[in-house]
Parts: sequence; structure tokens; C-alpha cells
Amino acid sequence: MRSARLSLALETGALSLPPTGRIAVYRPRIGDDLSALPEGRVVVLTGFKPDHDHFGARYLVEPSAPYAAAIVCLPRSREAARDLIARAAAEVAPGGWIAVDGQKTDGIDSALKDLRKRVDLSESLSKAHGKLASFVAGADLSDWRAKPSRVEGFQTLPGTFSADGPDRGSLLLASALPAKLGGKVADLGAGWGFLAAEILKRPGVKKLDLVEAEADALDCARVNIPDPRARFHWADATTWRPETLLDAVVTNPPFHTGRAADPALGAAFIRAARRMLAPDGSLWLVANRHLPYDAVLADCFLEFREAAGDGAFRVIHAIKPRRDPLRAKP
Repeated sequence: MRSARLSLALETGALSLPPTGRIAVYRPRIGDDLSALPEGRVVVLTGFKPDHDHFGARYLVEPSAPYAAAIVCLPRSREAARDLIARAAAEVAPGGWIAVDGQKTDGIDSALKDLRKRVDLSESLSKAHGKLASFVAGADLSDWRAKPSRVEGFQTLPGTFSADGPDRGSLLLASALPAKLGGKVADLGAGWGFLAAEILKRPGVKKLDLVEAEADALDCARVNIPDPRARFHWADATTWRPETLLDAVVTNPPFHTGRAADPALGAAFIRAARRMLAPDGSLWLVANRHLPYDAVLADCFLEFREAAGDGAFRVIHAIKPRRDPLRAKP
């Protein structure tokens, strides 16, 4: 979808590739086709580790401002979108263009309306249920940069999951965790650290690995969790491996790809937890009640039960991870 608008903009002259210099692409997602751009000059800038690794196999991914031009791939969060646009405005050399591209379902109409009040924005190009418009770098949009917030004693940033405070599922999971979890624990999809703080209150925890794919959230977790037992990993939780097998895994896994529910994400977290756990280790998982996780839980663990729940969520405690014949030692 994004490639259709980008290609059309270049074909019609709405955008012209600068003759030299690097072109920054902010926050593209796996599936976005950037082949209309000169490969050797593209710098992909994203804090989401799976996207970073995906594009890093083909494009530059280390920041190298100033840029000759930029494309901002609009995120769903209004504040996070403004932050990216302001960042691009500061990092593109004056006179270079900045294109803002997004789907209607992600708020592109509202974003372009707000932007038009601040810059001389081109006519928008509509295609594939989205829009693209551009402006020339030079305006000061620094007041749009995202600022950390303090919520119940924790630092969060716009665009991170549950940035306005602990979500209902995490609160339910935290209240259900036992007094003793074991010495070696991992929090998969740790976000800005709410569950990690709860885990570290349990006696006997000697080491906690916080595994989080979103760099902004992990940066907040580093501020929120100053405990020396905590170790922070910018990583895809579904592929990360601990140094040694763990006593417990705690997770509130994501279950959306964009706006669409994708139970395969949570299933991948469950399978990853099975690979990480020692034979007597256990999984503590919270999930929306409607998500079909029982089959993958049965495939990965000999026993599991609902330890707590309400009308919307259930907390699952799973024990006795099934042996994975393909599992290599971490």
C-alpha cells in the first residue's frame, strides 16, 4: 500500500529524488516495499527490533543526519506521529523534502490537517486507502517532539504500549503472581517495566531479563527499573535466548498487527517461553479471554490452568514444559 503511493508520487513528479545524499525512512514496517528508492542511499530509522533487523539486511539502519530527504511512515499514535515529523524536520537539510505517508485508518487525514497549519504542505496524493503529502524542510517543529510522562511513578513515552498507565491485563497478572517465582526470571515484552517492578518485589529473584522489541519502551524501563538484578535486552522476544534456562517467564504478549488481531503473536511468545524454561520452570501469562491459546499451551506444556481472571482477561499458569527435540542449549 505504501509503495503504491510512493511510486505514484515519484512517477508523477509530486516527489523528485534528490541527486545526492541519503534518504531517511522513519518507522516503515515489515511488508513495506521501499524498492522505488535508491537502495544504497536509504537509511531506515526504526526503534522496533523486528523491523530494524528486517530492513537492516538490505538498507543502512544507523542514523547519519543530515538527510537529503525523508519519508515518515505514520504510526497510529498522534503524539508519536508528531514526534517523527518533528524529528524529520530537524534532521533533513533545509530545502530537502519530507513526505508524510499513512493509511486513513491510522489517522493520516488528521495528521495532514494539523501539519498544514504549520508548514506549506503539498496537495495530498490518495491511493490504496491512504494519503501522502510533502513539505520542504526548514520549519521549526521542535514543540512536537515527544516528552516523557510520569504515570504512577513510572516514566512512559507517547507511542509505547499503555503509555497512560498500567493496562488491565498487566494489573491482573501482577496481582496473581506467586510470592516465589524462582531465581532466574524473564519478562517477555517488558514494555516500560510495570511487570518487571512487580517481579522484583518477589523474594528470591536473583536475575530478571527484560526483553522488549520497542526501543523507546525499553529506554523508559531502564529509567523505571534501577535494580542491579535487571538486565535489558532490545530484542524480539520470540527469538531471544537466555544465557541459561529460566525458572519462570512472565508475559503480557501483544496480540495485534496494526489494527488486526493476530493470535499467532501470542502463540509465538508461548512457544518461545517453552524453549527458555528449565524442566521445572513455569509460565505466567495474561491474555484476552477470547484468544485461542489453549491448543498451543497444550502443545508446549504438560499442565496449565487459569490462575485468575475476569470477564475480559485470564491469567494462565503453565508448568512442565514439553521437551523440544530441536531446542539447542541457550
